[in-house]
Order: sequence, then C-alpha cells, then structure tokens
Amino acid sequence: MTRIWPAPAKLNLFLHVVGKRADGYHLLQTVFQFLDYADEIEFRVTDDGRLTRVEDVPGVPEAHDLTLRAARLLQETTGTSRGVEIRLRKRVPAGGGLGGGSSDAATTLLALNELWGLGLARAELAALGLKLGADVPVFIGGLAAWAEGVGEQLTPIELAQPWYVVLSPPVAVSTAAVFQGLELTRYSPAITIRDFRAGRTRNDLEPAVRRQYPQVDQALTWLSRFGEARMTGSGGCVFVAVEDESEARAILERAPFGGFVARGVNRHPLY
Repeated sequence: MTRIWPAPAKLNLFLHVVGKRADGYHLLQTVFQFLDYADEIEFRVTDDGRLTRVEDVPGVPEAHDLTLRAARLLQETTGTSRGVEIRLRKRVPAGGGLGGGSSDAATTLLALNELWGLGLARAELAALGLKLGADVPVFIGGLAAWAEGVGEQLTPIELAQPWYVVLSPPVAVSTAAVFQGLELTRYSPAITIRDFRAGRTRNDLEPAVRRQYPQVDQALTWLSRFGEARMTGSGGCVFVAVEDESEARAILERAPFGGFVARGVNRHPLY
C-alpha cells in the first residue's frame, strides 16, 4: 500500500518588515500556523540514483518543482546512491502566500530522509531546507511558530485553532517583485509576542499588493464583512477566522472568488 505524505498549507497571521540585511533580504517578524489542507506526495524509492517526476503538475514546470530540487539537494549532500520517483498532487494554490512549494520541499526532505535511511536530525534537514526557501524550516520544525530574521529564526507558539475561510483570487503574486517594489517610508518597529496576542499587528505587504492586484483588494474588502480579514505572506490569498466550520462554508459559498475552508493547526501532520 502506497503511503501518502501530506504537505500542508500555512498562514502568516501577521507579517511585519522590520529592517533589511546587507545582502538585500528583508528582516521580518511573523507567526506561522499550519492548515489541515495539504498537497499530497507519493514517493517510490529506486536504486538507480535517478530523480524523476512521474506526471506533470499544472502550473509547476519541472525545472521549478521544489520536490525535485529538495531530493537533489539531499542526494548530493549525503552522497546516497538511491533515487526516487515522485508524484505530486497539488491542492494548495501556487503563488498565494500559503507556502505550498516550501511545504512540498519540506515534506520531500522529511520523507526521503526516512525512506532512504539517512538518519539526519530535524535541525540538519531545516538547515538544508533554508537553501531552498526561507519558509521551508518551519514546515520541517513542525510546530506553529513565532518567526524572525528572514523567517528562519523560529520559536514554537501555542495558538487558538479556529476555522478559516481562505479565498484565492486568480492572481499569482511574485514574492520577489513585491519585496523589490516595497515602498516603505520606514520599517515597522519590532514587537513582542505579547503585542501579537494583543492584536497590534498587520501585514506590511498588504497595501502594495492591494494596489498592484485589484482582485486581492476586492477579496479583502468583501471578506472584511465577516471579521478581520488579512492577506497571508506576500499574497494573494486572503483569510478570515470564524467560530465554526458551518459558518466558514456558508461564507465560502457566497464568496466572489474560489477558495477553501480549513482548520488552523499547531502541529504539522508529520511532526
């Protein structure tokens, strides 16, 4: 029986840009929470050393597939002679700020570490994952987290686990382009976890994305009727927390864009 390995989506419950490093990367503060909504990946280990994708993935060219990049990085780092055939079933919208590609990469590292019998510690896998993307370590760490630095300095945090309505406007936002075009007159001051729990937060990228992508602005305006709607990451998916699943599904049925309903969770399914 083939095992299905989940690669869950995440939300940034807030995102502040607090500075910029000498190498041009922006310094952030954010909180990551996982969703019980995930891509699904199957792996078939081979002994020929080849890394192959057994079927095309809409919207994910093979050259940009983070499952293959993660497998190659792990293979090159450890020197294993084993290979793998990968089948990826995408459910998490690409370019939406939900971390789908990073999550796929993290699940690939976790799965192949086990399936190839490599025995790397979670911290070693997280260090490898950081080479693939700043969001990869939180998925490998496996716990909802307060994050700083470029998003890789993680402190586990316990959060309420509400139901979320997540809308996915039909846009693919380029994270790099959003940060390159960021017009901040000043950076946000650093805050504490206590400030976060008191609600003194926002998403600093939201104004720029709303200007560049009118459909994101429309989705946020509509969703704000039901609570404090917010954009996740660099967009363009937006979300609002509600009390129960039935309320969430009722909102989604009337929404101007497609999306999904999911529960916020503090533990990655592979933790």
